[in-house]
Amino acid sequence: MKTIDRKGFLKTLGLAGVTAVAAPLLIHCGSDDDVINSSSSSSGSSSGSGSSATGCSVTNSETEGPFPTKSPSTLVQTNIVSDRTGVPFTIAITVQNVNASCANLQGAIVDIWHCDKEGNYSEYGGTSMQSTNYTSVHFLRGRQTTDANGKVNFTSIFPGWYSGRATHIHVHIYNTAGQSLLVTQIAFPEGTDSAVVQVGASTGYKGMSGYTYNANDNVFSDGTFNEMSSISGSVSGGFALTHTIKVSA
Repeated sequence: MKTIDRKGFLKTLGLAGVTAVAAPLLIHCGSDDDVINSSSSSSGSSSGSGSSATGCSVTNSETEGPFPTKSPSTLVQTNIVSDRTGVPFTIAITVQNVNASCANLQGAIVDIWHCDKEGNYSEYGGTSMQSTNYTSVHFLRGRQTTDANGKVNFTSIFPGWYSGRATHIHVHIYNTAGQSLLVTQIAFPEGTDSAVVQVGASTGYKGMSGYTYNANDNVFSDGTFNEMSSISGSVSGGFALTHTIKVSA
């Protein structure tokens, strides 16, 4: 997937990924490297390390590209696996409102998407940016609405990685009226016993040769303190991710 200069291309887009409203960007915007807010560096050393940011401030905004979901309203589902295979993975996201002292936010619409174990995204492909053509399928994408506890849950597979990026999940959050509140990304803890390393050695995954760590990632290199998830579990039993995202609603 490393072909055109994704970094340079995305930087020409400025804040487009952040100001997007209910209809996601349809432009093939290149590499995920446009970080809006800076933060201090933090990465876990084990599969269960990493935590949500302390305090009550909005989670960093990030680019929506390069492969945002084209019609998220058609993918209201908790199980986003489709035909993909990989290490079992559950995702639990809590959304909080900084305008209400970070109380849990009910009724927020949460879209997520991530690549498969080979680093490919659905809905795109057949181009220099991603050679494998998955334009007609919609795996590893889903939408849910937060419950009374501000929470959504998804069943997936552990994401793979691709050149220039650490393991990550894309998230776009809207209010109940469909207005965009935040586009961000979820970072994964790293280290010798981390889930990323354990999964990398699993069948079908790429391993860690050529992996881009958070410190050198196009998006996360300026810090991950409010984008870092917590992950627990094992390859045999599957992993579970928990993360809190704070928005201004």
